[in-house]
Formats: sequence, structure tokens, C-alpha cells
Amino acid sequence: KNYIIAEEMFNYKGVVFGMPLTEEAIAQIYQLIVFLSKNLHVEGLFRVPGNSLRQQMLREQLNSGADIDFSSGDFHPNDVATLLKSFLGELPEPLLTQRHLHAHLKITELSLFDDHGNKTSLPDKERQIEALQLLLMLLPTANRSLLKLLLDLLYHTAKQQHKNRMSAHNLALMFAPHVIWPNNMNATDLQENLTKLNSGMAFLIKHSQKIFRAPVYLREHVRLQFADTSMIHSKDDLELLSVGGSPFMSAWKRSAARVRSDSDSHTEEALRELYRHVTHHMPNSAKKKKLIRQSTPGTPVSENTTPTSKKHTRSRSFGDGGISPSCVSFSSVYWQLQSEAAK
Repeated sequence: KNYIIAEEMFNYKGVVFGMPLTEEAIAQIYQLIVFLSKNLHVEGLFRVPGNSLRQQMLREQLNSGADIDFSSGDFHPNDVATLLKSFLGELPEPLLTQRHLHAHLKITELSLFDDHGNKTSLPDKERQIEALQLLLMLLPTANRSLLKLLLDLLYHTAKQQHKNRMSAHNLALMFAPHVIWPNNMNATDLQENLTKLNSGMAFLIKHSQKIFRAPVYLREHVRLQFADTSMIHSKDDLELLSVGGSPFMSAWKRSAARVRSDSDSHTEEALRELYRHVTHHMPNSAKKKKLIRQSTPGTPVSENTTPTSKKHTRSRSFGDGGISPSCVSFSSVYWQLQSEAAK
């Protein structure tokens, strides 16, 4: 399971209920999520209310920054589930933020088209997922972190609905008011958009394992940018680089090839110009004749090149052999020619 965020944050202490969302708050609430992840079998989880006195006791412990000892048996899963909803409900704004409300409503309207280009009533799930992937990137870091933890919990809860009787739809009804409903929407507007808001929440739960990844085409862009570098990649970078092909791949390869070809032509012409300059202005010598032989287009570079030329010969690996032989030959003696010309 993916409950791997926030362990490193446990040294943050302070009141978390009724305050703007911070990493400190996530560190405390994470304890609730971990406990609930071990009790997904409880029937009516998130629907059946817990004991108010025990919830108050747990709230005070969390606000004091305490590490909760759930092994003591003092708290029932229903206590913890209800308090988790209370925490979300007391945030100054919903977890998805109010500024993105209209975007989320539009996403629920994305539908498939028939063979004649007419819009149908069938939802276009792929486009909806891609739109959510982009939209969730715009969330504040704390909101995104907690949303991922929460949706992962609800996803696994729904997977055990045969035990807890809590489907994704049922869970959406419980959490939509705290995750997506805006605080400033009047009753009439809320009623008009209620179905979209609840269905949008259910969609988030069902597809929580996909929506926190970048869209395929964006991952391809990143992969093409960093695949040939020697940078140390983070775990997230490696995930991006491991992605297979996509419809956008061939277009990007063509584009990269054009850019590389233009760059190579420009570089080769510049090196040729330097070559012409040196042959006309550099005094005759054995060294000059040797450099001229080396820089002749298509002539292999001598093994007896200086350390400087060895260093720059490595440039031939750039572009997987995309640089022309003449360009490689010129680049291998570029610094020798420049050095001799300066004498």
C-alpha cells in the first residue's frame, strides 16, 4: 500500500484542527489514516458515527502533537473515521480548493463522440483522467499530499465493500462535502451541481491509482529531456523515464531529429570556417600538416591525439551517432586548431 508519506514529518507539533493545512497537520492526521488502513473490514466504516467523548480525547491528543498509541484499544475505528471527516470539514477550504471548482465540474461533462462527431452521454474516462492529472498538479503541495493519502485509503476501503458495505459511491457521499464542495456556494447552486460533485468524488476514488501520475505525453516529454543525461535521477524521475511508447513518441522523435540535424549542420559549418581560417593564417609546419590531415572530412581521428582531443572525441556519443563523420572529425581537432591559431 502507498501509505508512505509523512513519517519524516512527525517532529512537527501544534494545533491542527480548524487551521490551514500544513505538513504538521498531515503528520498528525497520517496516524489516523494508518490505523484505518488496518481496519478496512469494519462494516459501515466512515458512515457509522463514533463515540463523541473518545473523539474529543483523540482530538486533544492530536492537537498536542502526541503520537497516538492505538494498540491500547482506547479508540474504535468508527471514532477515528468520524474524526478524520471532522478534520477535513474544519479546514478553511475544501481539500481540492475552491479556485478549481468550475474545472472539476467541467471534467465531469467530458464525454465520448460518435462516428459522426456528435457528443454522446457516455463519459470519456481517459480524457477525464488526463484532465485530473493536470489539474491536481496545480494543488498546493500539502493539499496534494493529503489528497493522495486520503484517496488511497478510500480506494482500498471500496475494494473491501463486500465486508464493510462501503462502495466508492457511498464513500463519495460521505467525503464530497469535505473534499470538493465549496464553502461559499448557495443552496440553489449546490443543489444544481450536487450530482456532478458527488460523481466527481466517486471518480477520484475509483481512479486514485492513476490521477497522481503525469499524463503520458508529459512523461514522454520529460523522458526525452533527461534520458541521455548523466544526472542522478530521483524515484519520481525514474518512474517518468520507465514509461513506454505513446502516440506522441514518433512526433517527438521526428522533432528531435530535425533539431539535431539543424544543430549539426550549423556546428559543422562553423568548424569548417575555423579550419579554413587556420589553413590560411597558421604558419606552415609539420604540426599544421598533421592537423589538416586529421580534419579532412571522413578521415578517422588518429589514435595519437593529445589528451585534449580525447576529451572532446566523447561528443560523438551525443545523439546516438546522429552527428555526421565530418563533424566528429572536425570537433576532435577543434581545440588543437584553435590553440595553434592563437600562437
